[in-house]
Amino acid sequence: MNGDELVRVLATLSNPHRIRVIAALARERAYVSELARTLGISRPLLQVHLRKLEAAGLVSARTEVSEDGKAMKFYEVNAFAIELTPEVLEAAERTLSTPGEGPGDETKGSP
Repeated sequence: MNGDELVRVLATLSNPHRIRVIAALARERAYVSELARTLGISRPLLQVHLRKLEAAGLVSARTEVSEDGKAMKFYEVNAFAIELTPEVLEAAERTLSTPGEGPGDETKGSP
């Protein structure tokens, strides 16, 4: 994982809702409505978090057709492991985009 990917994954995981989504999906795959009920959050809010998790490569989605012909989008966790040590961070730093160009850059639109 290069520095920009590490920043994107860590930024994605910095939200408690997303940690809860990952935890729920680690137990079993689920479709959006079921997952929203399980987590006690609205479907639109869940969709926002799922899109971010999917963009970071942490979850994936697959649409399946139920017995009654209804399309249902199921999500599941992608296998991942992140080791954070000073050495890993030092290696990641060498592959970061130039400030102002990479994901999670604190100079873009930040106060």
